[in-house]
Amino acid sequence: MLTDTDLQAIWLTVRLAGITTLILFIIGTPVAWWLARTRSWWKGPCGAVVALPLVLPPSVLGFYLLLAMGPNGPVGQLTQSLGLGTLPFTFWGLVVASVFYSLPFMVQPLQNAFEAIGERPLEVAATLGASPLDTFFSVVLPLARPGFVTAGILSFAHTVGEFGVVLMIGGNIPGVTRVASVQIYDHVEAMEYADAHRLSAVMLAFSFAVLLAMYLRRDKPRREA
Repeated sequence: MLTDTDLQAIWLTVRLAGITTLILFIIGTPVAWWLARTRSWWKGPCGAVVALPLVLPPSVLGFYLLLAMGPNGPVGQLTQSLGLGTLPFTFWGLVVASVFYSLPFMVQPLQNAFEAIGERPLEVAATLGASPLDTFFSVVLPLARPGFVTAGILSFAHTVGEFGVVLMIGGNIPGVTRVASVQIYDHVEAMEYADAHRLSAVMLAFSFAVLLAMYLRRDKPRREA
């Protein structure tokens, strides 16, 4: 069935998607909360920046990230001064690129969930003496749980399906940056169509299962109602 290099690429992809999704929860939650609550003029420009990866070609995003994280870029100079070397063509370079590329898939579902809560629950919590932090964890998080589930699923699945950005930033290093999408490309380039078909079928089944689970969960409250 799947070769050892295929399994290695799948494991690397799952690891990348898991770490990226965890980081996105940490970064995306406050960003989404601010976008949902603020009335600042900066909401529009900041929202556009967050959503930019939705319309920007992956190669363009990967190119600018490559410049920024390269030896002459600001991020690259910072990491080198800290003794970390440069991030391109490393696993953690893939993580940084994936966080930028999948950011809207985390922020937008969370922002919609926060906006749907409305002001009333927050006002009630405030009248009962709850602090803003306590209100967020005791009221907002439980009410926005479906949004967190959707955001996590979409971010994980989108990271699994990356190709252009990871190829630009990580290249094609076995066991380090060769994720499943790049492995499929290698099979096709080498005319190993049977291997490409098997790995593609696994990715297709995974993608379908993820989307099916998300839609079934979304329809569950309607059926119960």
